[in-house]
Amino acid sequence: MINWSRVQQLRDEVGASEFDEVVQIFLDEVHEALSRLQHDTAGTRYEQNLHFLKGSALSLGFEALAKLCQDGERQSAQGQSQAVDLLNIVSVFESSAAEFKSGLGNF
Repeated sequence: MINWSRVQQLRDEVGASEFDEVVQIFLDEVHEALSRLQHDTAGTRYEQNLHFLKGSALSLGFEALAKLCQDGERQSAQGQSQAVDLLNIVSVFESSAAEFKSGLGNF
């Protein structure tokens, strides 16, 4: 689920002292975007929010989440936002975040 080489690359780019802040901002922003999706019952901003999530996920190595968001973004672009499996996206984020947090001790 996590591309650890991407995580290491990001940590090297921003520096160890800034990395924790970047991670916290990422987690906060993902929670906000997921909340926007859950409250967007008409699906009017699904494509935009899923695009944001995809990019954020890729930047921090959350590959499984990025793939789901990319698929959902495509569905939304085709007018099928109701077909997006938001529960699965949330579930994959939560399991990816848990794996990520437990694996950070290896850095």
